[in-house]
Amino acid sequence: MHARMTTIRTQPGKMEQAVNIARDSVAPLAKEQPGFKSLVALTDLESEELIFISLWETKEDLEAGENSGYYEEQLGKLSSVLAGQAVREAFKADILA
Repeated sequence: MHARMTTIRTQPGKMEQAVNIARDSVAPLAKEQPGFKSLVALTDLESEELIFISLWETKEDLEAGENSGYYEEQLGKLSSVLAGQAVREAFKADILA
């Protein structure tokens, strides 16, 4: 299993809108991607920070979305609520429970 963590900061008062965009537009398309397993959103209302963690079956599945432009297209859907640049990191993931 592999994970991508994307950290963004939203504009003041835009956290709920960002989560709604992810739930209604990003997540349904993620489910159609080969090897996609799950998408989790972690929110910090005080700092306006939002972390998305997506889980993928293989490293190749994770990278395919980045290489095809899918990742940037989905991030673009959040552009109206972002404050600054997104930070993207990839990890090997082990599900422990």
